Amino acid sequence: MKKKILIAALNWGLGHATRCIPIINALIHYGYDPVIASDGRALALLRKEFPKLPFETLPAYGISYPKHGTWLKWKLLADAPSILKAVKRERHFTETLVKKHQLSGILSDNRLGVYSASVPSVYLTHQLQVLSGSTTFLSSKIHQRFIKRFTACWVPDSASHPQLSGALGHSKGLKLPVTYIGPLSRLKKQDCPKRYQVLILLSGPEPQRQYLEEELLEAFKSYDAPVLVVRGVIEEEQTVCHRGPLTIYNFMQTADLQQAINSSEWVISRSGYTTIMDLASLNKKAFFIPTPGQFEQDYLAKRFQELGVAPYCKQGAFSLKVLERINAFRGFESLETTTDFKALFRLF
Repeated sequence: MKKKILIAALNWGLGHATRCIPIINALIHYGYDPVIASDGRALALLRKEFPKLPFETLPAYGISYPKHGTWLKWKLLADAPSILKAVKRERHFTETLVKKHQLSGILSDNRLGVYSASVPSVYLTHQLQVLSGSTTFLSSKIHQRFIKRFTACWVPDSASHPQLSGALGHSKGLKLPVTYIGPLSRLKKQDCPKRYQVLILLSGPEPQRQYLEEELLEAFKSYDAPVLVVRGVIEEEQTVCHRGPLTIYNFMQTADLQQAINSSEWVISRSGYTTIMDLASLNKKAFFIPTPGQFEQDYLAKRFQELGVAPYCKQGAFSLKVLERINAFRGFESLETTTDFKALFRLF
């Protein structure tokens, strides 16, 4: 009888869900039966990728993004009581899922309450340190307290080179059960003829995703080369429309997105960590526009600019003139790391 493993992804943008895809594929490859759990857009995406797998809807954290990103930290603090209630609800719900599916293990991507004392429970995160400005020490300590409740903590990065997550996923002196499993990406590098000069890859929470979409569509409406836009809006059916040089999709699943990125010269995107792992996997040149108020994305964008990998600008400051800076940066180098899933799954 195959062992059943619960895979639970945080519904915050799409990055937590998409980086679970290679793990789910590996579980299937090694003879396990994955059970998918999430809510909202993250669950919708995973259900499209794995329509034959069983799924469960977890209690929503109810995180809403303020109109002005500078208020995000204070909005999260104000929402903390309701978030903790949702974590408590998902903690109890997890125990019912252990019994319902006779689970042999749990893998939670940043779902704080998805663990059980009765089965091995893994926490997947690149945020051993949670950047929040003047409150970084406090936010990191709170997160680390939650991590300690799990059997193991897997960090999707390398212990040494290339350390894509920088200070986020590497901190000395932490007494946590951390294993560096190597960067994760659902995408593979392919040799494709270049069809697009620019791929605009939109993601992240609303309304900031929409604000960036409006800004970039306006900037590229008269561009003199083909531009592909993937809006990151998960809907029942895939749609495509054309506006001058722009080809606009509402969303793409893995196979289409892989081909799209490989056939594009440059990628404009948020500086979310999952996106960075994908771009590194595909050896791409990128331009970043961090989500306002997200200290982590600001840190990663600044880090890769300082390393000479990719430039960035703040939302609201983009122009085609600013984009020209990309020519002075080398882009991401191909990753040469692999994840030993077979060894990792022995925990279950």
